[in-house]
Amino acid sequence: MENLSERLNRLSPSATLAMSQKSSELKAQGIDIINMSVGEPDFNTPDHIKAAAIRAIEENYSRYSPVPGYPELKQAIVNKLKNENGLDYKPSQILCSNGAKQSVCNAIMALVNAGDEVIIPAPYWVSYPQMVLLAEGTPVFIEAPIEQDFKITPEQLEAAITPKTRALILCSPSNPTGSVYSKQELEALKNVLLRHERIIVIADEIYEHINYVGAHASMASFPDIKERVVVINGVSKAYAMTGWRIGFIAAPDWIVKGCNKLQGQYTSGPCSVSQKAAEAAFAGDQQCVEDMRKAFERRKNLIVRLAKEIPGLEVNDPQGAFYLFPKCSSYFGKSDGNRTINNSTDFAMYLLEVGHVATVGGDAFGSPDCFRMSYATSDENITEAMRRIKETLSKLK
Repeated sequence: MENLSERLNRLSPSATLAMSQKSSELKAQGIDIINMSVGEPDFNTPDHIKAAAIRAIEENYSRYSPVPGYPELKQAIVNKLKNENGLDYKPSQILCSNGAKQSVCNAIMALVNAGDEVIIPAPYWVSYPQMVLLAEGTPVFIEAPIEQDFKITPEQLEAAITPKTRALILCSPSNPTGSVYSKQELEALKNVLLRHERIIVIADEIYEHINYVGAHASMASFPDIKERVVVINGVSKAYAMTGWRIGFIAAPDWIVKGCNKLQGQYTSGPCSVSQKAAEAAFAGDQQCVEDMRKAFERRKNLIVRLAKEIPGLEVNDPQGAFYLFPKCSSYFGKSDGNRTINNSTDFAMYLLEVGHVATVGGDAFGSPDCFRMSYATSDENITEAMRRIKETLSKLK
């Protein structure tokens, strides 16, 4: 009698994790796979952060922390938001969680009722709509194609809003596209939202420091809407700390209290040692962040140049994160004589099984004409992967 809950049956498995598992299986068979499916830096956590974690273990930071995180970590986040973003928050307006992923889910679960609508620009990160479904809300998608640099317009936002709209999830820099909203673009969206007082903005800024435009813009920087913004961030991407699992929200007190109540019932505070490491990350020397950003920018320039040399791919120039999201629909309907490419999932599977490069089809991101490549890997891997992709796609007629 295997009856899982209806709640669980509403969810789809993560396509990015599924693709990563498939590539791991092929690797285990001895096949040389270049994995461009996973969204995590390939760098090691900087030494001064690891040293802080070792120190925390030696100093016996081994007991439960307060649910929203240690006061010292919350103060370090307050200082970071002030110094780097010009944003004023109190420690009581910070809640630390097990990764930014939990932070997003906390916000959605705390704000969304059954039947509420949540606007999600597409392409989107695979988990956003699933989290909304988990909260019994209704995802409402706004399509932002490559011709718009994958960014929604104020007109599209206005047209998507109904009396049931509860939230807008905005990810900048974006996973999966690398697109970055400028301050002017955010302001234009903000002016639409001001006319609809019920809507909360969930601003996922986890890729903040991996940007190639010089400055990060936050929706919370506009005083007239700051009280309706939940800023999501963490240490995973900027400090190469994906496995440490520390994210946070910065938000009005009432939202933080709600998320604290929720988190207190199902995970409590995040890992004590990881919190001390994150404190060192935020409070310490930031040169490591800039060094990694420069490396990502170099790789971005390399992969964009090589991708533009592949016939049939439409490529934009992303301004942040570490993803390229080319349009590949010109290959749909083509065949190598054995297999036919019908959609982006077929396309990604073909690149994996024939070209031995793991990517992720755009279907999972709400953009079925594209596919995602992560360039968080070495220059050598990028060059070889693009050579393989070019050669593999040349077999399709």
